[in-house]
Amino acid sequence: MKILTAAAIVWPVILAATVLARQHGQMPVWTLAIYAIGSRICHQIPARSFHLHGVQWPVCARCLGLYLAAPIGAVAALVAHDRAVRGDGRLWRLGAWPLLMLAAFPTACTLAIEWPGFGAPSNLTRALAALPLGAAIAFLVVRAAAGRHAAIR
Repeated sequence: MKILTAAAIVWPVILAATVLARQHGQMPVWTLAIYAIGSRICHQIPARSFHLHGVQWPVCARCLGLYLAAPIGAVAALVAHDRAVRGDGRLWRLGAWPLLMLAAFPTACTLAIEWPGFGAPSNLTRALAALPLGAAIAFLVVRAAAGRHAAIR
């Protein structure tokens, strides 16, 4: 649980560090690796990505929103687990599908506009819409990793 939470915290920091490392026109080898990893998990379309001082982020705006919210969801799972161990398991027992459906709704709305060609939400809109989904996914992944401990009522 704690390793997944740490990874959820570290990944967005690595993404930001990659952009900052490239701002002066240099391309350290480790940043190439981060962009390569990003290319395996994201389309990296420049028009759908944030740029900081002319440097494109290693993932698109929507993916960045997912990753920025993941630490919140992962920490919430740790807190929920601790509360469940103490006897208050309401947050721990949230249904996965209802939580995912509710959290995915803002992203689904942006996709319902984009895919049929009705418009193109801004990168900020894409990122903000992805925040609830990123938090929910991280919460559920950390919760699944924790398993259903016998000590939880």
